[in-house]
Amino acid sequence: MIIINTFCKNQKEVSALINDVIEQYWEKAISELDMIDMIKNIVANNESLVIKNLSFTTTVKQVCGKRRLEIVARIINL
Repeated sequence: MIIINTFCKNQKEVSALINDVIEQYWEKAISELDMIDMIKNIVANNESLVIKNLSFTTTVKQVCGKRRLEIVARIINL
């Protein structure tokens, strides 16, 4: 299990954190349930940095990419 800070300073930091968690899952370093819990916590604690007008913010879209955001959207039911 990796240790992460779930409160971020800005959109780039939260995007990098989302990327790290999903990469850890893809590398099989963490379980699917751990990834889901981490993503839910990250988004819940940084909602204003991640979501605006029921969509991901532009910076998050650019840094995370389409495939990772598909995963995040399914996790948070966006």
